[in-house]
Amino acid sequence: MIERIGILLILGLCSASACAAAPGYVPDFNPEQFKGPPAGRPNEVLVLGSAHLSALPKTFTPDQLEPLLSRLEAWKPEAIAVEAVSGLQCDFMRRNPARYAESVSMYCPDTAPAEAGTGLDVPAANAEADRILASWPAAPSAADRRRLAAVWLAAGERNSAVVQWLRLPAAERIAADGLSPALVAYLDKRLQGRDESVLVAATLAARLGLERVWAVDDHTADSATPKALEKAAGDAIMKAWDNPYTKARANADAALEANLGKPGAILAMYRSYNARGMALQAYRSDFGAALTEPSPQGFGRGYVGYWETRNLRMVANIRDVLGHAPGQRLLAIVGASHKAYYEAYLYQMHDVQLVDAAVVLR
Repeated sequence: MIERIGILLILGLCSASACAAAPGYVPDFNPEQFKGPPAGRPNEVLVLGSAHLSALPKTFTPDQLEPLLSRLEAWKPEAIAVEAVSGLQCDFMRRNPARYAESVSMYCPDTAPAEAGTGLDVPAANAEADRILASWPAAPSAADRRRLAAVWLAAGERNSAVVQWLRLPAAERIAADGLSPALVAYLDKRLQGRDESVLVAATLAARLGLERVWAVDDHTADSATPKALEKAAGDAIMKAWDNPYTKARANADAALEANLGKPGAILAMYRSYNARGMALQAYRSDFGAALTEPSPQGFGRGYVGYWETRNLRMVANIRDVLGHAPGQRLLAIVGASHKAYYEAYLYQMHDVQLVDAAVVLR
């Protein structure tokens, strides 16, 4: 009897999610325990959790990013990865419209105008960009940069095209070398947007003398919810998200955004997003809550499956960049909710050393 009461007490103290989370078989090989040392310089990765700048209130202006940019520039990354879908992945998704038509409309720029100017479709333009950079001169001409910008646009790599645009003197940002007046207007408009891939990543790349940024987002796990289930799925996820951790995150964000326009406010925001403890709060408010929502269809578990798959593939893209030129410092700029997953997955890699963003942002 006493033994039975003890078991009941234990079960009462153990949440359903914790009791269900028994690990089962645990492998005896953990990649993160075998970090080398590598032959030569280590690969260093700094994951910068970011706000999506387009969602900030009008009190945010690009000049407020300068304290952030100066600290990142001092760290001297040699490659910069952004939360954008590559042109090659967009090309793949366009060939599979039954599953990806909505994703293409949301994440993939129209490359037809640049194809008309260069004669290159997306795969050919990506190959041409690689060819150009393989023999890139030490002092490229303005025509070289305009041509590469046009090729990047045809390749579906608009943020890398912006890097070339920023590296040109303003007087050389003209319609020539494959760039039509419409493409020039498009690039000029990109400079005026509120996108961290431009205002932080491309701007920093140009300052550091880099020729491109790397698009590492992945939306191949996207799939449309059947129309008949859309409302039920949305209601289930929203109910899961209605919890004290979500409210605490919203209140913290509101307090940070209320200070925008004041000196140091943007840097304070980035320090907050990249502070220890934020990852667990995000998990509890979002993915952990979704994992335990009780719908018979498992809507929350499907959402978490999508999220983990997307982040794994994004990190695989980063690891691919590092593998092409071992011994790099890579800055990965990504929405703050991705940061913990990036770091957890990257930490498992034999040849990746993580850098503490809090130290860089001091």
